[in-house]
Amino acid sequence: QVQLVESGGGLVQPGGSLRLSCTASGIIFSIYTLTWYRQAPGKQREFVAAIFSSGSTNYVDSVKGRFTISRDNAKNTVYLQMNTLKPEDTAVYYCKIPDYNNWGQGTQVTVSS
Repeated sequence: QVQLVESGGGLVQPGGSLRLSCTASGIIFSIYTLTWYRQAPGKQREFVAAIFSSGSTNYVDSVKGRFTISRDNAKNTVYLQMNTLKPEDTAVYYCKIPDYNNWGQGTQVTVSS
């Protein structure tokens, strides 16, 4: 069973940046698609970004041009660089490997002045 540990969240002002990290254990990391999701208060969890084993990426329209997903297979870690943050980006962010059912504990991102 894969274990996922997210980190890097925090409080940031609008227009600021954060980099989230998610480290996985228990799997051959490099072969999997990796994703980030988020869940805002009172809303359903939504897809944010994906990076495939090939390195190609996909994003939800609302973050295109502001967020960048990347991976370091040697460190079993996926990153989400978030720039030009907006209050509507406030949410708990989770990483997910689609082949597995479990989620990490998430990391809180709050964008507020």
